[in-house]
Amino acid sequence: MKLNDDLSQRVVIRSTELPWQPSPVSGVLRCLLARDGGEDARATSIVRYEPGAAFPPHVHPQGEEILVLDGEFADEHGIYPAGTYIKNPSGSVHSPMSETGCTLFVKLRQLDPRDLERVVMRPVDWRWHPGMVRGLNVLSLSQFGSAQAAFVRWGPGTFFNKHQHFGGEEILVLQGTFQDERGDYPSGTWIRSPHMSSHQPFSEAGCLIWVKTGHLL
Repeated sequence: MKLNDDLSQRVVIRSTELPWQPSPVSGVLRCLLARDGGEDARATSIVRYEPGAAFPPHVHPQGEEILVLDGEFADEHGIYPAGTYIKNPSGSVHSPMSETGCTLFVKLRQLDPRDLERVVMRPVDWRWHPGMVRGLNVLSLSQFGSAQAAFVRWGPGTFFNKHQHFGGEEILVLQGTFQDERGDYPSGTWIRSPHMSSHQPFSEAGCLIWVKTGHLL
């Protein structure tokens, strides 16, 4: 299956408007954002676990990244409340499930195979730092080579200078409305901008985003 697989193209999707589709496991549904392949695909998706849903043990070639959007996610390694960021490296194995139900943002097979660090960042671990402009706060999640992932909180009325992204940029709007000269992006919007793309972002009302840069070469 090919869906938004051309990394040289800008993509903007309001995930809240997408239909839920079944997965191979009962009680697990997904909204497809980007995909290249069958069930063993390079993929970016919103995934929903119904209460009690569980996947059998499986390995992750090229790793996976997970952001818990709501509910409580779990596997044999721990319990992950809403707001948790997880990076499982290439070759990692787990048996994911959710007793209560949850919604996740999931990226599969998109990590550098040399990146062997497992990262778990729960809300209790959050440590915010001032950003490059007034009103911006940043929480670094992961970094390897040119790839960096972070939460960024924009205070109301925060404006950033126009800039270019070496290696591209990917954003999921978690709260509020993110903006740039091309439009407004409410909560649930997924944006992927290619290598050397540029924009001038701002947020009039304030917002919280997950952002990853430098990984789309």
